[in-house]
Amino acid sequence: MARYIDAKCRLCRREGIKLFLKGERCFSPKCPIERKGAVPPGQHGYKSGRRLSDYGQRLREKQKVKRLYGIQEKQFKRYFDKAFKVKGATGEALLQLLESRLDNVVYRLGLAPSRSIAKQLVHHGQVLIEGRRMDIPSYQVKPGEIVSLTTKGMKIELIKQLLADKKRIVPIWLERKAAVGKMKRLPEREELGGDISEQLIVEYYSR
Repeated sequence: MARYIDAKCRLCRREGIKLFLKGERCFSPKCPIERKGAVPPGQHGYKSGRRLSDYGQRLREKQKVKRLYGIQEKQFKRYFDKAFKVKGATGEALLQLLESRLDNVVYRLGLAPSRSIAKQLVHHGQVLIEGRRMDIPSYQVKPGEIVSLTTKGMKIELIKQLLADKKRIVPIWLERKAAVGKMKRLPEREELGGDISEQLIVEYYSR
């Protein structure tokens, strides 16, 4: 499978917003968007302020969401096809599928500082579903399922610091106590913020 190995901050700059790909660094003055603003990467970044076409806007929105959740194109298209078959709003169903991914739930619960580190924790077998080891980041967590870390996972210094942080806010559709969390229900659209225009993604794949 293809994997992005270049600087992650370039992705945030390309999409013009923070994608929170590097954990705590994204909240610090070291973040390039804090220092330089949302300037696209590359030699001609400052000159690329021309208005995007309708197709360009849809493409950028799709790329932004794909990079936000750290998944590849084919996988993203499969999520869209699955959401398209769900009764109701396709865009909302797509976001619910993405938010239900195990790596995202681990991140949202505050058990990892970023989705990429959450994915590593899952890959390395440090995450449990209902007490059973699960090493598939794309596993769809179901409402009511318990998500927790292994004893070894809780001993990782970065994770220990994160668990000690009492200021971390857990979304209302999740609940957490220490290193154990649960998905109470699927998130509603208004609980996922307004920085994603899912309708543009629906239009992109419906063209």
